[in-house]
Amino acid sequence: MRKSKLFTYLLLILSVIFWGLSFIMTKELFLTEEHMSVTLLIFLRLAIASAVMLPTMALARKLPRLRKGDLKWFLLLTLCEPFFYHLCETTGLQLVSGSLASMVIATIPLFVPFGMWVAYRERLHPLMLLGVALSLSGVALTLLGGEGFSGNLRGLLFLAGAVGIAVVYTLLLIKVVDHYNPLAITTWQNFIGLLYFLPLVLTMDRANLVQLSFSPRMLGLLLTLGIACSTLAYAFYNYGVRRLGASQACIFNNAIPAFSLVAAVLIGQEDFSWSKAVGILVVIGGVVVAQLAPSRRQGGGGPDSELTRS
Repeated sequence: MRKSKLFTYLLLILSVIFWGLSFIMTKELFLTEEHMSVTLLIFLRLAIASAVMLPTMALARKLPRLRKGDLKWFLLLTLCEPFFYHLCETTGLQLVSGSLASMVIATIPLFVPFGMWVAYRERLHPLMLLGVALSLSGVALTLLGGEGFSGNLRGLLFLAGAVGIAVVYTLLLIKVVDHYNPLAITTWQNFIGLLYFLPLVLTMDRANLVQLSFSPRMLGLLLTLGIACSTLAYAFYNYGVRRLGASQACIFNNAIPAFSLVAAVLIGQEDFSWSKAVGILVVIGGVVVAQLAPSRRQGGGGPDSELTRS
C-alpha cells in the first residue's frame, strides 16, 4: 500500500513539473523562433496532442462517441478552451515572464467558486475570500518587487481574461463531466480545438509556418509540450485523482508556479529575486487557504480540463 501511494505521489509530482515547465517552454519558443505566432504555436501543440491521444484512446476503447445532445456542449467547451483560453493565455505569456504567468493562472481555482455562486448560488466561505486576497497580494508583490505594472498591463489583462474564460469553462463542464471520463473530454476538446484553429493557420499563418526553423530544439520543445504537458501530465494527474481523490491530488497543483520559477532561473530566462520567491509562496498559501473551505462540489481533471492550465 505504501509503495502504491509513493508511486502515485511520484506521478503527481511529474505532472506538476510538466505543467510548470510548459510556461517556460512556451516562452522559450517565442524567444527563439522569430516567426512563431500565438495561433501557430497552439495549433502545433494541439496537433501533436491529438496525434498521440486519438489513436491511443481509440485503441484502448476509452473514447466514446459524443451523444447527440452533448455535441453543442462540446462545441461551447472547446470555444472556451482551448480556443479563447489559449489565445488569451499564450498572448499574455508573450508579454510577461513565464513565472508571473504561471502565478496568475494558478489563481483559477480561487475564482471558480465565485462563478458557482453566480450560476448555482453556492455560498462563498470566508476562507475562500481570504485565499483570493492572499493570492492577489502575492501577484502584486511580484510586480512591485521587480516586473512593474506599466510594461505588463496588457499581458496581465490577457491572463485575467484567460482566468475568466476558465471559470466559464468550468461552469459549462458540469453539463458533460458526469457522462465522459476526463481523458475522453480532453481528447475531444483537443481535436475540436485543432479544427477551430486550422482556418486561422491557413489564412493567417501559412507564411510563418513555412519560415519556422523546425530545428531539433524547436521540435523538442513542441513535442514536449504536446506529449508531456498535454498528454502524459493528464494521464498521471487523473491516475492520482483516482487513487487519492480530487481534493488531495489538486493540492499538488499549487506548486506549479514554483517549478516555473526554478526552471526559468536555471535556463537563464529570468533572474532570481526574493520578491518573486515570496510572491509565489504567498500565491500558493492563498490557494491552500481557499482549499480549506468546504465545498459541495469536487472537481476532477487536470489543469487544461478544469481548474489550472498550462
